[in-house]
Amino acid sequence: MLSAKTQYKLGSQDLEIILALVRGGTLAEAGERLSVDASTVFRSVQRMEKGLGTRLFERSRQGYRPSELALSLAQHGEQVEAQLDAARAAALQSPEQVDGTVRITSTDTFLHALIAPALRDLQASHPLLSYELDTSNQLANLTRHEADIAVRATKRPPAHLVGKHIGPIRVALFAARGGKWKKANADKAPWIAPDDALPEHPSVIWRKKHHPKVTPQFRVNSILSVAELVALGLGVGILPLFLARQRKELAQLGGVLDEAQTELWLLSHAESRHLRRVSTVFGHLSRSLRLD
Repeated sequence: MLSAKTQYKLGSQDLEIILALVRGGTLAEAGERLSVDASTVFRSVQRMEKGLGTRLFERSRQGYRPSELALSLAQHGEQVEAQLDAARAAALQSPEQVDGTVRITSTDTFLHALIAPALRDLQASHPLLSYELDTSNQLANLTRHEADIAVRATKRPPAHLVGKHIGPIRVALFAARGGKWKKANADKAPWIAPDDALPEHPSVIWRKKHHPKVTPQFRVNSILSVAELVALGLGVGILPLFLARQRKELAQLGGVLDEAQTELWLLSHAESRHLRRVSTVFGHLSRSLRLD
């Protein structure tokens, strides 16, 4: 068991190291986040544990698992990080300027159809802003500052995040315009769907309920890919109306599928929203994103 010989005084750099290791899970990942080598992180953790007289992380083949104390200290590290970001932003810009990097997580569908056009307008008024745009089906951890803003489809956004409800995402079945597939023979058509990548997606659940005998001939990892393959005439697929209406080569088969509807949310963490760079982008997106 570890024992503390003297009263150890944690500093902001200690919290930064703990936070990086909690976020990264491995010495190598934490070192990359801190721009130091893994051995430096290892020695720092050993020093802190010796000084505090207790283990902060449990080592395993999977990485470093934080203790309750480490998780608590990481939360304090997040608060320090947010305050430093705010201080740096205030020091580097005049009242008229907004600069810095804003990290946005979304899917490729929302990025290309909604977010990128909105950022084009924002770029003209705030040219000093830069963006890190992550497109994946996983919700990045806003609490751990893996992203500043998330644009996601969900009926139940996490309670600890603040956000704006953009509107309902309505969907329908589509085929290539002028193609041979009609609503009446949808069961016989090749289907294009994101079953493996998005097994809980409302469109997948709806199809399995209403067309249980259908097995998709093309399985893709995003709704945008569904649209691309449908437009090529490879089969039919369920698509959001806001996306399909931008493609003249797509034809809607039947009415809107109410059971497959979900909601679009613009989300951020309460501690990040006060940062000027984040609030500027969040406010612009909240005014610009439209599903009609």
